[in-house]
Amino acid sequence: MMYEGFRRFDIRTSDPEVTIHGVVGGVGPPLLLLHGNPLTHIHWRLVAPRLANDFTVVATDLRGYGDSGKPRGLPDHSNYSFRRMAQDQVDVMRQLGFERFMVAGHDRGARTGYRMALDHSATVLKLCAIDILPTHHVWTNVTREWALNSYHWSFMAQPYDFPERLLAGNEEYYIRLKLGSQGLGKGGFSDEALQEYVRCCTPEHIHGVCEDYRAAATIDYAMDTADLAAGHKITCPVLVIVGGQSHTSRFYSYDKAWSSYVTTLVGCVALPCGHYPAEQAPDATYAALVDFFRS
Repeated sequence: MMYEGFRRFDIRTSDPEVTIHGVVGGVGPPLLLLHGNPLTHIHWRLVAPRLANDFTVVATDLRGYGDSGKPRGLPDHSNYSFRRMAQDQVDVMRQLGFERFMVAGHDRGARTGYRMALDHSATVLKLCAIDILPTHHVWTNVTREWALNSYHWSFMAQPYDFPERLLAGNEEYYIRLKLGSQGLGKGGFSDEALQEYVRCCTPEHIHGVCEDYRAAATIDYAMDTADLAAGHKITCPVLVIVGGQSHTSRFYSYDKAWSSYVTTLVGCVALPCGHYPAEQAPDATYAALVDFFRS
């Protein structure tokens, strides 16, 4: 059973169209876990129960993903920006009774955590970003090799409803290929996890993901560019966990990339896995997280 001993919840956010689904369990300081694309909160199932021995763990589905709300995207994609996604999670944590907390995010969840740490600097005590480079850095340092392995950044960002139509009716094929073999650092998923990700891959989910990537290429990039120009950086301690065989670790320097966006980079930890450390290397991921958040 996934998340045995955790309580499930569905919490309405400050956006009346969106309810966030998640689980909460454990004892100790609050720790929010955020998943990436095309996953859900079950991404953390091999790590969260152990973290719950030391922390009150909250794992949620981002808007557009899993069993959380999936509103129709606005013309400027602002309701799928990382700013809006971050606000969702702050709303959830506040309703659970946590005004200040720590965050670990993977992929899109890490980008949500990045924006949260900027917009809510008094709220985020520590941030662990798993296998990402800051969105601004990615879009301003695109290489041929990265683009071939991360084609979905451009494909999903195409205007509505081109990618939605192409993926319609092929959701299971898409999910199994994307997670199993498409690009570097894939594979290592259990059948149980894949079945859950397939269940959640609906036309509404695909639209939410496309809006997420459209926002990243437009409004999110503009926000990040403005912050960088103004000298705004993340001030809380930041740990970066890297999948040693992931697509980004092959083509970029994590330390160099992150140093321009944070003031306190605790370090970059490379794990023996691909893009999904919490599923491909859960023991090493747990060890890195508990060491960082306990200190």
